[in-house]
Amino acid sequence: MDDPAVYEMLATGNTLGVFQLDSTGMQGLVRKLKPARFEDISALLALYRPGPLSMDMHLTFADRKNGVEDVAFDHPDLTPILGDTYGVVVYQEQVMQIATDLAGFSMSEADKLRKAMGKKKRELMEAMQAQFVSGGVDNGYDRRLMVDLWDLLEKFAEYGFNKAHTVAYGVVSYQTAWLKTHYPVEYMAALLTSVRNNKDTKPIYLNECRRMGIQVLPPDVNSSAADFTPVGDDIRFGLSAVRGIGDGVVEHIVTARTEQGAFTDFRDFCAKVDASVLNRRTLEHLVKAGAFASLGHTRKGLLLGFEQIVDAAMVTKKAEAAGQESLFDMLDGALGGGPDDAEAGALTDGVELSADEFGDQAILKLEREMLGLYVSDHPLTGTERLMEELADTTIGDLAEVGDRGRVRVGGVLTSVTKRYSSRGETYVRGTFEDLTGSVEVTVWPSVYRVAHEALFEDAILVVDARVEVRDEVVSLVANKITVPDLSEVRGAPLVVSLAAQQGSDEAIQRLGRILDSHRGHVPVHVEVTSPGLPSRQFALADTHRVLRRPGLYGELKAAFGPDCVREPGHREFEGERRERSWERG
Repeated sequence: MDDPAVYEMLATGNTLGVFQLDSTGMQGLVRKLKPARFEDISALLALYRPGPLSMDMHLTFADRKNGVEDVAFDHPDLTPILGDTYGVVVYQEQVMQIATDLAGFSMSEADKLRKAMGKKKRELMEAMQAQFVSGGVDNGYDRRLMVDLWDLLEKFAEYGFNKAHTVAYGVVSYQTAWLKTHYPVEYMAALLTSVRNNKDTKPIYLNECRRMGIQVLPPDVNSSAADFTPVGDDIRFGLSAVRGIGDGVVEHIVTARTEQGAFTDFRDFCAKVDASVLNRRTLEHLVKAGAFASLGHTRKGLLLGFEQIVDAAMVTKKAEAAGQESLFDMLDGALGGGPDDAEAGALTDGVELSADEFGDQAILKLEREMLGLYVSDHPLTGTERLMEELADTTIGDLAEVGDRGRVRVGGVLTSVTKRYSSRGETYVRGTFEDLTGSVEVTVWPSVYRVAHEALFEDAILVVDARVEVRDEVVSLVANKITVPDLSEVRGAPLVVSLAAQQGSDEAIQRLGRILDSHRGHVPVHVEVTSPGLPSRQFALADTHRVLRRPGLYGELKAAFGPDCVREPGHREFEGERRERSWERG
């Protein structure tokens, strides 16, 4: 329970997926507190509730723990009781100990006080106040101290929590933090499996895998199990997570490859699996999900040609099921070849599968359709900094905002459904997604009338909205819709060309200062040239992204020569950002 690596991970606040430390608000508190021992985790769980939060008890605890605020005790005898919590009353057990040690209560009387506080029975508490104060005076304590202590305990009644409960939770919190620290791939695979049917939570954990550098691979008929599975440093998507694929189908696929060897191509797959797997709908879903990509087939090619191969395989399987020899074995043996060979071959090897493939955006759309989320990439990849600038919150943080809160969120519209009001006016309900999750958004007629041209699937938008919380389900009502200008994000990188002799420490520092004074969204590459040698190009970190502006070009040319900036050919980048907005009229 004292593993330094675990507490180092907790101090970063990257506790998504850690039991009870999963919410956005809790992640922020963990980051502020930086727990260094198990007792800090236990206290966190007791403090992160409405009562302590409303009184800023969590902030006092964090500041005292980190030395920002002095730890103070109203009396030295409180030190052994409140020392572990830096002078802050956190647990009901501490109240009981104050009552017994200072006020002379018996254990049963202290427990009665605990129950009164826990159930907020004010009448009972008031009846015990005189006993508490007089008992303390009889034990030699100042009356003023005892009155102040009672006032403190009365406030505590608003949020009292028992330590036995929070410690038990804390053990599980620590265990899950330990697993995430030391077995991140296995733990995240288990976590994804646990939410495989939750369309709201699954994208959040998938994005956490991306942040951790864990690649989540699309499903694959040769390596996927039913659930999410660790594969080296990656996680393989489970076949049962593919839309319309039941456990029976997965079991047949796994059994076939286990008993007969890995599938070599789609024909081999059809030959080895049980006939029940060769359902057209099942295969179409597996193809769209990319489950046959490792066999050398494209999604588009298979969708165009898989039915003929399946038909041929079914002829063979039906003949074998009837106790006959394979149709093709019979043709070869009895007829010795001839014209019928060509017919048999046409059913199998004669099908030419196209090598053509869908575009990247179409593939992402198929993944979302079949798997419920984007896997191999995300439409918002590369736009993160722009969205941070344009939005004021993320979808994952909406629950913290609360009902009727006003927010600005950036994301991609992944589904759009037109509906009609009682007046016959058109409005839209859709699913809006960013890298932290998804949420339903409603665009009522007043906004739809002016923004309808922007409301289509895969549109990247910034939405000003009102948060609605009904039965703990969060949704958005749009007030304003903006289409951000992505030209700088999607454009070619800015290339700064430097001769090798220009690469002094002073010059590199100067380059960094120039780039940092023009922060933006365009990636920067540095090309290093040497006479007689091929040039080398290096991509700078995202922290050095810039805005393409004449002022930036001028500073770079003045510092490193007139030919140091390679123009990308996109002159429009030099203008102001262009974006279109629609607001409720």
